Formats: sequence, structure tokens, C-alpha cells
Amino acid sequence: METVISIANTVMSLTTTTQRTTNSITVAPSCPITRPNLFDLHPSNSFLNPKNSPNPNPRNRASPLFLTRCSTKPNTDKNKATTDKSNSNSKPNPNLQGPTKPISNQPLSASNSAFFRGLVFDLGTQNSWDSFEIGSPVVRRFLSDEKERWYMWYHGRSKENPGLGSDSVGLAVSSNGVHWERGGGPVQSGEDTGLVMNCSKDWWAFDTHSIRPCEVVIMSSAKVRANNAVYWLYYTGFSSEKVEFWDNSVEFMIHNPEMAKILANESGNTSSSSNVFKSLPGLAMSQNGRHWARIEGEHHTGALFDVGSDDEWDSMFIASPQVVFHGTGDLRMYYHSFDVENGCFSVGIARSRDGIKWVKLGKIIGGGGNGAFDEFGAMNPRVVRNQKDGKYLMVYEGVGADGERSIGLAVSTDGLKNWERVQGVPVLKPSQEDGWDNKGVGSPCLVQMDGDVDEWRLYYRGIGERGEVGIGMAVSEGSEIRSFRRWTGFRLAYLV
Repeated sequence: METVISIANTVMSLTTTTQRTTNSITVAPSCPITRPNLFDLHPSNSFLNPKNSPNPNPRNRASPLFLTRCSTKPNTDKNKATTDKSNSNSKPNPNLQGPTKPISNQPLSASNSAFFRGLVFDLGTQNSWDSFEIGSPVVRRFLSDEKERWYMWYHGRSKENPGLGSDSVGLAVSSNGVHWERGGGPVQSGEDTGLVMNCSKDWWAFDTHSIRPCEVVIMSSAKVRANNAVYWLYYTGFSSEKVEFWDNSVEFMIHNPEMAKILANESGNTSSSSNVFKSLPGLAMSQNGRHWARIEGEHHTGALFDVGSDDEWDSMFIASPQVVFHGTGDLRMYYHSFDVENGCFSVGIARSRDGIKWVKLGKIIGGGGNGAFDEFGAMNPRVVRNQKDGKYLMVYEGVGADGERSIGLAVSTDGLKNWERVQGVPVLKPSQEDGWDNKGVGSPCLVQMDGDVDEWRLYYRGIGERGEVGIGMAVSEGSEIRSFRRWTGFRLAYLV
């Protein structure tokens, strides 16, 4: 009799007694790990659009992938979503702070200062896990007949532990992708928001120093019911191993590409470390997007794969592994490294049949031309497939020769090596002098909106004058996605 292996059951089988999963976040009682045969993986479209599911009402489904309550409280205006804890239908949790009220969660309008234009998610409250730094937004939109839900995974660090090795991954939820609910501590249930994943505590692991979410894919086997689909989190893990440079000037220029926070000393002077710590790609799985179990890769540290050899372009580190499902048995991973030979950040691609074992295909995008906004290269790529024409779009963080970070766009018909920059200017630049993100924008995340108007949303990390960070949102101007404007509020339509 044929045995059908459920990915969900695989996640349920992860145990604290198995090699290299000792300190992983477990989601079920212990039993031996069974690696699935994932050659027929496919994204679960019924989760992305439950109208395709036999039961379109998520509240009547057994799947834990949907919240049992809307992120906007009942009887409130979506555009003025309250964060009053007393209106919440969830049970009080003494270990979880109520949703904060950062300035970014309030509706922005023309009456507000231009300083806040585009800011939709600010630092957490004073004692929260994300009070010192936030970034790396991974945004997902889920539709149903009654409403929409938005999930955002991001990294954060607290003021109590601002040093390296103390950051975590968290989850925020929203009803409109603008006003977000967040938690100040670790999640406790399948409905909580807040901290969902910490750095590994195993000394030999690749992710003991820092972790950054890069992509969340919802997949299941073609032979398994859709409500058994599982969240796959691809992330960057940093160890304490420093990358050695042959040229100190290069090290100074790139410093740590994933650490944006600039520390200020008592006199007010700012400084940033030029240390670059080795990073590798990792994978974790979850049934509800909140409780994660690391999946051990082939590398001895538990990473999915290692850096290239000394003569290869990705010999220094592997960062920002973002995965796109192209078809059955065909997954593509886009990631960046620093190409020492050419002296610039570059984006490469790897391919997999099961999402766990990967084969590198090489570099696909390097630095731009002399004087270009991305002359010093491209990093933090984010690739999506246009639902309208099937083409692949890549937004990326372009690094100028002066170190300035902007967001660029490239397009490909097949998503492999045939990538072309759309234009010679960025689609989103740092704001003017008085803006909250006037020192750099990056870590882009592109979301395609459905409807008659071909609109896209661009979520990104912004850096301010003294290294203050936040998460912003911009919307496309026109259908060709050649430029974005920072969000300033919802437009109201009136019937005449």
C-alpha cells in the first residue's frame, strides 16, 4: 500500500532528542525525525486564496494557519484600527505585552509631518523584545470571502540586549497591511503576536550570533490535504566567525551588511562596526507561523549549504536566501554575497527539487555601471512572479560607491540568468533630509495586489540620521512598477 508522507506530520515529528535539533522550537511530542520526499511540493493556493478551497470560510477550517480573530477589533474602522487591549478577544497573557501604539501604527495624512511619510511599523515599546532595532520584513497577504489578513515576520533586538547574538524573529498581524498588531514578548498560543524564534544556543550551529527572516513559503504535498500545508521559513543565520579580508579598505566599506543600527556613545557621536560575520542559509518549519522547528541542512553547522571555494564569487558569506516556487520539483533560491574579485555585492541563484538540497547555478546580477546608484552592487534580493504576465520581478537593495542604499528593480522572463535592470535609477530612494529614512532604504519585500488596477506594495527597512530604523511601505505609480511613492494614507472613494 502506498504511503503518503505529510509535511505537516514531518514537522510534528521534530524532537528535542535528535542530533542538532536539541534547542529547536518543537511543535509536538517527541518521535523520530522522518525526512519527507518533497519532489511533488506545491504552494498551497487555498491558503493564499481560500476561495479555491472546498471550504472558503477560514473560521470553519481545522487548519491552524488562520487566526481565529481579525487583527482589527470588532466594531472598529479598519483605517483607524485600535490597539486597545481591552477590545481583544484573546485571553490575557501575563508574558505578552499588549500591542504597542508606535507612531507608525497611526493613520498618516497630509496634516502629519513629512518626517513620518511611509513609516508603518516603528520600534517596539521600551521593554519589548524589538525596542532597539527592527528590519527584514517578510510580508504575506491571505484572502478569504469575508476579509483579508496580513502577516509580517521581521527581526528585532531589545534595548536590554543591544549586542550581537541577542536578536530574534517576530510576527505581527494586520487586517490591511498598514496598521499592525504586535506583541512585546514571546508568543504563547496560536493566536499571539510577538517573538517567535531565537538564535540557536548550540555552539556549533551557524545561527548563534544573529538571525534574519528572508522568505516564508506555504507548501504541501500534492497528495496531502491543503489544510496540512506548512510554513517554510528561509532565513540568514550568522555565527561569531569573522570574515577575513585581504584589503582593509574593502572591509571598512561593506562593514556588516545586515546590521543597520548605528550606535551612539555618551557624547552623541555615532559609530558602526566594520566587522563582517559569516552567514549561511537556514530553514525552519511551522504549522501556524509562530512555533518553529529548525530543519537540519547538509552542512555540519545545520545550514542548507556552505560558501563557495576561494576562487568563487560567494566565498565570503551567504545571505538573504529568498525562495520562489516555480513549479513541481523546481524551487529557486536567490541570495547575495560579496564578490571579492569584482569588488561588489552580487546576487546568485540556486535550484532545488525538494527545498532542502540545493545546487548553485552561479551569479546573476553584479554591480551597476560607473556612477550608478548600485555601482557597488546588489543585495537583499526579493523575487516575485507577476500574476498578470508571468515575468519575474526582482527588487533589490542597491549599494552606491558612497555607501548609500536605494532600491532597484530587475526583470526576467524565466527567473534564471536572463535578468535585466529595468532602468538606471532606483524605484525608491532615501527620503529628503527631514525624513525618517533619509540615510538609506533596503531589505525590500514586494507584494502584488489583486484587482483591476495593477498595484504593488513595497515594504522596506529604512535607516535614519543616527541609525534609527523602521519599516516603511510604498505603493506603485502606474502598472509598470518603475517608481513607488511612500504611503501617506488611504484614498477614499465617493459615489456620486
